[in-house]
Amino acid sequence: MQLNSIEDIGRHHRHIYLAPHFDDAVMSCGGSIAFQRMAGPQVLAITIFGSAGKSGSALTPFATQLQRETGLGSTAEEAIARRKEEDAAACNLLDADYLWLDFPDALYRGYNSREALFGAIDRADLSIEEQVAAIVLEIQSRAPMSVIYAPLGVGHHVDHQIVCSAADRLAQQKVNVKFYEDFPYVAAAGALEDRQRELGLRMEPELCEVSVQIPTKIEAISLYRSQVPQLYGTQERMRQMVEGYHGSIRKQYPGIKIERFWRW
Repeated sequence: MQLNSIEDIGRHHRHIYLAPHFDDAVMSCGGSIAFQRMAGPQVLAITIFGSAGKSGSALTPFATQLQRETGLGSTAEEAIARRKEEDAAACNLLDADYLWLDFPDALYRGYNSREALFGAIDRADLSIEEQVAAIVLEIQSRAPMSVIYAPLGVGHHVDHQIVCSAADRLAQQKVNVKFYEDFPYVAAAGALEDRQRELGLRMEPELCEVSVQIPTKIEAISLYRSQVPQLYGTQERMRQMVEGYHGSIRKQYPGIKIERFWRW
């Protein structure tokens, strides 16, 4: 079910996923979401950067190119509308509630190359981090018994870094925050270790077996039709990457698929 505002969040939401973009919660944690819903508690996926920014703003050449590659139309508004349709379909498949916030995606905030998009956070965006942190605190106050899940920032996308940093403020206050491995970026050799070294924190892993839920996760990811070709190449390659990575976490037990979270 779609929520219209933060005010719709309640104590019945026991698992709350913070997704920088429309697909991040499902791609990274779709198995855990399916498992949690099977067990009963209500799950909520919140997309932080769910806006195109000012209506009618001209796209940068980089944004135009990226939208052309993903078939998302010629305007930012068309792209956001399409991605919302995909996210709604995936969340409905997983029986998760979803909420879209209106912070503009980095693609529409002036990050005009892949190097910039996966590089350092622009100083102008530090205020966004503060705003996101305040919103996350409000979310936690409305659902104080919930577990908050946030991206670890593997892959270094600036929006993932911002949400990770905002959630870290709660983690430092001993709020129940778990950090998920950003998929598919985490599947790259050494990417997880690079991010852990960068953060410089002592982390403890927490494992969730999702062997039974992996087919559902794959089906949900496949609904992000604009993103699968760019991130995986083909649907079959996506399936192989999902099964391969989640099977590699406990590879001494063939057939066991795991999604891993980190605490500090």
